[in-house]
Amino acid sequence: MNRTAFWIFGALQSLSLGAVIFLVFRSLGTIRGSGVIGLDTQVVLSIAFPLFLLLVEYMIYSRKS
Repeated sequence: MNRTAFWIFGALQSLSLGAVIFLVFRSLGTIRGSGVIGLDTQVVLSIAFPLFLLLVEYMIYSRKS
């Protein structure tokens, strides 16, 4: 049960963090009037950083249990 709960909440955390990162860069581009970074970089950061964080959290979690 604990492993299932970890994956459920870890996935929700990663999805919400990715959305926040994407929306922050998008709103910064809107405020500035031009793109702060390119759309492809926004997508890569929005996917890569939360996945890396989930991987690190899983490694820490699997060591404790």
